[in-house]
Amino acid sequence: MKIKVMEVSSDSNIGGAGRCLIALLKNFDYEQFDISVVLPPNSLLKPEIEALGIKVFEICGIAEKSLDLKSIKRLTRLFKSESPDIVHTHASMSARIAAHRTKAVTIYTRHSVFPPSKKLTTFPGKAINGFINNRYADGIIAVAEAAKDNLTDTGVDPNRIDVILNGVDGLTPISDDEKSEVRARFGVKPDEKVISIVARLEDIKGHKYFIEAAKQLIDKGINAKFLIAGTGSYEAELKRYAKELDVTDNVIFTGFISDVDKLMNITDVQVNASYGTEATSLALLEGMSLGIPAVVSDFGGNPGVIKNGSNGIVVPMKNSTELARGIEKLLCDKETYNRMSQTAKAIFNERFTSRIMTKNTENMYLKTLRRSKKK
Repeated sequence: MKIKVMEVSSDSNIGGAGRCLIALLKNFDYEQFDISVVLPPNSLLKPEIEALGIKVFEICGIAEKSLDLKSIKRLTRLFKSESPDIVHTHASMSARIAAHRTKAVTIYTRHSVFPPSKKLTTFPGKAINGFINNRYADGIIAVAEAAKDNLTDTGVDPNRIDVILNGVDGLTPISDDEKSEVRARFGVKPDEKVISIVARLEDIKGHKYFIEAAKQLIDKGINAKFLIAGTGSYEAELKRYAKELDVTDNVIFTGFISDVDKLMNITDVQVNASYGTEATSLALLEGMSLGIPAVVSDFGGNPGVIKNGSNGIVVPMKNSTELARGIEKLLCDKETYNRMSQTAKAIFNERFTSRIMTKNTENMYLKTLRRSKKK
């Protein structure tokens, strides 16, 4: 008999957690697992999931919320009706409580990394948070070692936590003619290098330091375009700052782009400058699949993806000078660049494919089921 699993997401839009969910759904062993998904109404995830032939249940009140009392009742009714063996929640506390009520094995994925508040790392907040999470999760997936640290620092039992790194499908290389078209689209000249940062335009993603690093490199005569892909609440401020530093000819804001794979295909060096939240960056993984070395801040899950001196360079967060220095080394040292490019591909194939992530998740499901039956 198949193991019945219900995946629960509270996302209305498609972010990193949603992309990871879709990757899982594409790769599950459907001879062993019977999978369905619970979403808020009108989630952008729904068409993509239904296109895979997977049943979707819509529950009101869970959109962008971890906890909602009415939703707990709705989810409890659903779980009683469907009788899943496992409920895997992607941040929904409502679903975890409902699953616990119906005796389903409950698994929770922590998709984010951020410095926990002092209230959660000291008594009594730590004890309360630990009690709640330990009670309402039979198993917890942390998508980075730093995510596990966040959990244990706030009272969660480390024996309940498995670190399962995010995985993605590798990107497909495009032809030289296509690359020329993409470069022209973003205003990149044939002789210019491309340094890209792909992240929400929010303060904590560190774009300010990326722009400062660009300024330093431009002043040194580095012939490159610095592409900032994405949108967010900090966009106007970042554009103002780029204008203030007089780098608008070389720092290009692409806005939202649906075909990020095209941008990756013309990128020479990728950057992640986060200092407030970062787990396992999917953009870094996609770049690695094409052999793109990266320069990243030493925050969150970044050092778990980019090994300093191996497939990229890790620099102190909030340090534009070191960021510029790392980018310059990769652009100007061909031997180092080629070695890191080859290593990036190898590490991606060894650790970060969507198939590896899915297999590890399946094994965690089975292990947690076995452990729960022994209680």
